This record gives sequence, C-alpha cells and structure tokens, in this order.
Amino acid sequence: MKVLFLVQKEQRAILDRLYEGVAAHCECDLRWLSSEEQDDLKGYFRKHVQLEQYDRILFFLRFKKEIRQVSFIRTLPNLVILEHDAYQNYIPCKYTGKFSAHYRKLPWARVITSGAMVTRRLREEGFDAQFVPKGYDQALLRNHQQERDIELAFVGSINSVAYSGRKAMLEALAEVENLVITRTNSGEEYSQTLSRIRFFVSADVGMGEYMIKNFEAMACGCVLLAFDQGAEENQALGFVDMQNIVLYRDLAELRAKLAQLREHPEQADAISKNGQALVEQHFSFQALGKAIVEQMRAPLRPARYLAGFRISSRHWGCKPFNPLLIEYKHGLQ
Repeated sequence: MKVLFLVQKEQRAILDRLYEGVAAHCECDLRWLSSEEQDDLKGYFRKHVQLEQYDRILFFLRFKKEIRQVSFIRTLPNLVILEHDAYQNYIPCKYTGKFSAHYRKLPWARVITSGAMVTRRLREEGFDAQFVPKGYDQALLRNHQQERDIELAFVGSINSVAYSGRKAMLEALAEVENLVITRTNSGEEYSQTLSRIRFFVSADVGMGEYMIKNFEAMACGCVLLAFDQGAEENQALGFVDMQNIVLYRDLAELRAKLAQLREHPEQADAISKNGQALVEQHFSFQALGKAIVEQMRAPLRPARYLAGFRISSRHWGCKPFNPLLIEYKHGLQ
C-alpha cells in the first residue's frame, strides 16, 4: 500500500516518531506542508502530486484550513483523515459540530480519531470512523529514574477555551494543595521534568477523551491522577482505576485518593509501574503508527455511491480499540 502522508510543517507537538511509525509499515511518501501550502491544497496537488501513484492519501493537517477547501478535497480519491482534535465536535467551543458538518461533505472518506467515544458518536452519525488513541514519543520520553522532588504538578497549557475546564480544576486544586503548574520546552527538558514529578494531575475536564499528556506522564513514571472520561474510554485503553491510573470525577475524590496514596506509598509505586508498563507496551508512537496503517488498509467507501445520502453506521461498524486484541491480531509491540 503506497500512502501520500501530508502533515503540518509548523506544529508545537513533536510527532516525528508517529510519522516514522506510519512510514515503517507501508510505502510512505511523507511530506511536511507549510501553512501557505495548506492554504492552497489545490495548487500544491497540481504542482507536486500524481494521484494515480497512491493507494491512500492521508491528511494530518490543520482542520481550520481543511474546512475552507472542501470543494477541492472532495475530488481526492482514497482519502483518509487522521484527526486528534475531533473531540471539539462535542464540547462547547468554536468547533462544536463543525467536524460533523465537514465530514458530511466527505461521506466516503475514512476518519481516524483519537477518542473511543468520539469515534462511536461519529459512526452513529453515519461516518466511516475508526479509533487509534493518542500516545507518546518513545524516543523523547522515558523514566529517567531520578529523585521525584516535585510531589504534585501539571505541565502544559491552560490558556484555551477548550481547556477552560482544565484551568478551573487545576486552580481549584491549587487553592488546597501545593500544586505546581508550569510549562517547559518540548523534548529533553519536558522528559526530565516529568521524571521529577511524583503525582501528575491531568484535568481533561469535559473533553471526552484522554489527551496526549496522560500517556507522556505515565511513560515517564508519574502516578497519573486523571479526570475520568468514562467506562467506555477506560475499557478501550485498558485503564483500571487504582491499578495503573488514578481516576477522579471531582476535587473531593481527587484529594481523597491522593491522601490514600500518600499514606500508602507502596500502592502509588505499583500504580506508577503498571501505568508505565501499559503505555510502553501499547501506546508508543511506533505501535500507534502501525495501528493507523492497519486502519487504512480495509477498502474505503466508493464515493460514487455515497454522495448525497446518509449511510447507516450499522453497516460500517468496528469494535472499539482494544490494545490486547490489536496486539494479538496485528502483532503490535
């Protein structure tokens, strides 16, 4: 399978290992598009792409740029869209409902999203949606086995409308606990900082899926205290409360479980080790790259039959992501 993989040249997150994971499992023509090139996809394809050479065209581009060019995108055959922000379709923000509106104009395209519940909801709307979760860069992030001199912390951004629930939860916790809220540069500084944190507080409140920081913190050996995204999401990822992760639904539950782990450090150590083992086995970018390729292989919907009417999702069902099942079927390491 030959794949034209188009990604963003300017992107804050370092996702090179994810791209390498995809390229390792197919014949991949990986291209980084500048902001200007993403603004003019028609011109880029006319100058630089021979469509007949590819079995799949995989987009991982800025959504706000995609939606402005749907008339051209509709002409592309064998289109697959990788999307890590589709959760915004279902939360109050500037993109509420806009992912559905966009995909409704491309009903033959396959969409690979990073949330189990998001994927199910898109399928229920009739889209060919498949699930591959977020993960972490196994080359950049690891447990440095150093002293954890920061007991309780969050590292990352809180300045976004989509992060309003995160900001409120962290600020409420900071009023009653000695919580460090900070930011670092990507790469080694970030990895070193995570390896100094005993309890990492993830507050993906109202997002409906687990953001990349959860997997990064677990990979670096933090005890992850994560806002509970629900049984469906947890089952799909293999998250088990108080075994490989600590889940909470409100501030009181978070503080109660934190107090329990402070009193029983051996339990915290076990959760840390189990969580690290889980993400190392199933959620490295290397493993997820292979999963993305597997989700691209099945035949796509024929565009000529699907334009203009809605297809029932029951005809295009797919079981939720199960890392153990995926490992058995596809040999993920």
